[in-house]
Amino acid sequence: MRTQPLSAYNAQQSTFSNNSLPAGASACCGGIISEIVYNADQPNVTHLLLPFLHQLGTQSRWLLWLSPQQKLSRPWLQQSGLPLDKIVQLHHISPKLTVDAMEKALLTGNYSVVLCWLAQDLTEEERVRLRQAAQAGNTFGFIMRPESSHNGSHRLFPSLKIHSTLYH
Repeated sequence: MRTQPLSAYNAQQSTFSNNSLPAGASACCGGIISEIVYNADQPNVTHLLLPFLHQLGTQSRWLLWLSPQQKLSRPWLQQSGLPLDKIVQLHHISPKLTVDAMEKALLTGNYSVVLCWLAQDLTEEERVRLRQAAQAGNTFGFIMRPESSHNGSHRLFPSLKIHSTLYH
C-alpha cells in the first residue's frame, strides 16, 4: 500500500469517492476522529457506542472495521443488532498499514464510520491526515486503543473506554 500526501490526493477524482451526503445530513454532522481507549474490566461504554453505530447503520453507507489480526465475533454482531449486511471488516491487514488504510477509507466517503484498532499512539502527522480525511469524506472515524500504562494525557482526540470482548 502506498501513502500519498493529502495535498496530492483529490478525493473528488477517486473512482471510489462518494462524497454526496445522505438526505437530511449536513457537512457539520460527520468528519470527525475520536479515540476510544478500552479496558476489558469496564464494559459499560460498549452500551454508549452501540446506539451511535445503530444510527449510522441506517445510512446507505457501510460500517468499516479495520481490526488487524482479530476477527469480529459474528454472534456478538447478531446480538448487538447492527446491520450485518452493511458491515465490512478487514482483519488480514498488517498493523503497519492500518493508519494508511483508515485514511483511504475515510477519504472515499463510502463509509458512515470507520473503526480502527491500533496498539500504538499516532504521530501528529497521522492525526492531521486522519482528521482531514474524515472531513473530506464526511465520515466518523474511531481509533480503538487498548488501555496501557504509557497512554498519557497527551492525546488530541476525546477518549472513552470500551469493553473488548467483541472478538473471539
